[in-house]
Amino acid sequence: MTVEQLDAVTDVLRDVLGASLVGAYLHGSSVLGGLRPRSDLDVLAVGSRHLAHGEKRELVDRLLTISLRPRPIELTVVSEQEIRPWRYPPNIELQYGDWLRAELERGEVEPSNPAPDLAILISIALQSDAALMGSPPSEVFDPVPWADVANAMIRGTPGLLDDLESDTRNVLLTLVRIWCSLSTGEIRTKDAAAEWALPRLPPPQRSAVERARAIYLGEQEEDTWDVVSARRLAEHLVVEIERLR
Repeated sequence: MTVEQLDAVTDVLRDVLGASLVGAYLHGSSVLGGLRPRSDLDVLAVGSRHLAHGEKRELVDRLLTISLRPRPIELTVVSEQEIRPWRYPPNIELQYGDWLRAELERGEVEPSNPAPDLAILISIALQSDAALMGSPPSEVFDPVPWADVANAMIRGTPGLLDDLESDTRNVLLTLVRIWCSLSTGEIRTKDAAAEWALPRLPPPQRSAVERARAIYLGEQEEDTWDVVSARRLAEHLVVEIERLR
């Protein structure tokens, strides 16, 4: 079914972008070590021009019918003049993700805006140097300086803390991955980052990371979290991240 979903995404991109589609690339878990039970299908698409509002709307409307069947889809679209030559932060044309579903279903499509996270997405896509369609990543993307990748990770930390109570597992694992990446200079899967972090955490805080990792791997069902313990772990991780800034 994952293959069918990816085929559906590439069909949508071909239909909407036509000859201006430069390529489409996987990033995230698909590239870093394989999809996990709770992984999104992460796709980065590059076009040769900016998108019209109607094209963005068509992309969103069609993705709403494809995503969550069975996996959530995250699609980022960028025009090649924004990323080559590389400059930070580039603007993106469109971001589709199911955390935005309510707004997107209401027809709220954001205009082009700066996206520091694109430094991370491109770096992961370059690791595989494989394309879903179009030119290979090494022919489309300039190398991204690690300083820009690290800065993008750090900039996203405050927003993560805002979502701690509503998205506890994901927030904790993302903070762990940021800590691991800044410490090692490598971007790893969330479960691999958790494995790296466990022996480096104080014993009282290991259990929350172990539980988050098990849920991510499909070994446990997600249930309510001890908000106080989760907050203490998050604060500890933020201190470690700030120390590496």
